[in-house]
Amino acid sequence: MRHPMFLALCLTGAALLSGCGGGTSNDEAKRAIKSVNVVDETNLNDVMLTVGDPKEAVAYFQKASTENPDRIDLKRGLAKSLIRANRATEAASVWTAIVNSPEGKPDDRVSLADAQIRTNNWPAAEATLNTIPPTVETFERYRLEAMVADSKKNWKKADSFYEIAAGLTTKPSGVLNNWGFSKLTRGDNTGAEKLFIEALTYDPSMFTAKNNLVLARAAQRKYDMPVIEMSQPERAQLLYTLGLAAVKQGDVNVGKTLLQQAVDTSPTYFEAAVRSLEALEA
Repeated sequence: MRHPMFLALCLTGAALLSGCGGGTSNDEAKRAIKSVNVVDETNLNDVMLTVGDPKEAVAYFQKASTENPDRIDLKRGLAKSLIRANRATEAASVWTAIVNSPEGKPDDRVSLADAQIRTNNWPAAEATLNTIPPTVETFERYRLEAMVADSKKNWKKADSFYEIAAGLTTKPSGVLNNWGFSKLTRGDNTGAEKLFIEALTYDPSMFTAKNNLVLARAAQRKYDMPVIEMSQPERAQLLYTLGLAAVKQGDVNVGKTLLQQAVDTSPTYFEAAVRSLEALEA
């Protein structure tokens, strides 16, 4: 079924052609229709890359790129769709082919590095990032540079890249959360707490940052709930996380109290919390 936009364009094109008094050749008519098809295809490509089902998007771009092997944009669409479908290994292969083609761009190398990180191929990702010109100063490039530096425990470089990346986007919640988790793994719990709180100022609904925030506070033996937005199910889950963290640190009685609060708070039966509480009481 054609989109309403496509039908409107077709009607407009037909009116223009008929208004030329028969002077328009068949070739011109075909070119006009082809240009409309390009607009319609572009809209469909955008839909597939954003809101379409990942599996359907992969099938669509596989078919389209096979039928049009010279279209680099369709290959990029296939690679992006494979990432959305959690098929990073295949995506890395497609991005490699794109990078090695005459039409490959620095941004394609950034996307290849992202796919390599998703497959846990850190050395390859680092090597790919090293081939990108320093003039490419994008959020995605610095986000990946920070992750690679993290993997090598080069904390100074990681902090520098995280800071640059956060300054290059209006939605830094994700990179701030990653930076906070990096600080948490290093034992800088106070620094991690600050970054998780900052991440939540940009995206109050980000549960991962909320859970990480509770872990950072628990590592400092702060067992009271932070003052942040949370639903009742989220509160129960965060109490559960806090309770387990307390037990792990040897504060068993505090942990039991928090687990009981998680059970009492949850609007539905909280099996994991009940099981942990029973194990402690036994």
